[in-house]
Amino acid sequence: MPVTIEYRDEALMARLQGEIDHHSAQGLREQIDDAISRAIPQKLVMDFTDVTFMDSSGIGLIMGRYRQMSVYGGKVAIAGLSTQQKKVMRLAGLDKLVSFEETGGKV
Repeated sequence: MPVTIEYRDEALMARLQGEIDHHSAQGLREQIDDAISRAIPQKLVMDFTDVTFMDSSGIGLIMGRYRQMSVYGGKVAIAGLSTQQKKVMRLAGLDKLVSFEETGGKV
């Protein structure tokens, strides 16, 4: 699964595309964690606008990046969620850990 990572104004934007499942999540974790450790941003924005499918691996991906950012004192925001994705993430309690934004757009 492709991810485009951009760093600007102390924030890291990770634009996810395609499907997030058990097979793709490992590569995403590695790419995003590598970018976090290099940039040490104040904020990580994960943009789900172009995600076409997500299973529980997506929730694990977010929780792991939350833990990673917490090590550096940073915050995580999730953007571009569909109504269904947002509902599932709220049921999982992610709204207590990360902020939800309407669109990824700018960092």
